[in-house]
Amino acid sequence: MGENFNYELKKIGDIAIFKLSEKRFDASIAGFVKGEFTILLHTEDVRKLIIDLSEVDYCDSSGLSSILLAFRILQSNEGHIRLASPTKNVKTLIEISQLDRVLTICNTVNEAIKDLESI
Repeated sequence: MGENFNYELKKIGDIAIFKLSEKRFDASIAGFVKGEFTILLHTEDVRKLIIDLSEVDYCDSSGLSSILLAFRILQSNEGHIRLASPTKNVKTLIEISQLDRVLTICNTVNEAIKDLESI
């Protein structure tokens, strides 16, 4: 494990897409993901972020905490966040924890891009 976790970051216009290429989004990587989000959102002046969860099979409270950190940073900067393509397990966890009330979930990355482009 260590500091290595797999992700891809790409930008389309003013939208950053963070794709987490890990099966498990848990305490073993959550701290590193928070670090990446903090750097990305504070130093690169990103105001629109899509988190692509299509490869994540398992997420726990520390994974959700990382997502909420990005949400809070963006909210304080008048930015926007979308979660894209969560697997059934991850989507269920988000719904059980009622985070779907504050986080917009899109079925695909393209749907999330279109949604953010309209803002």
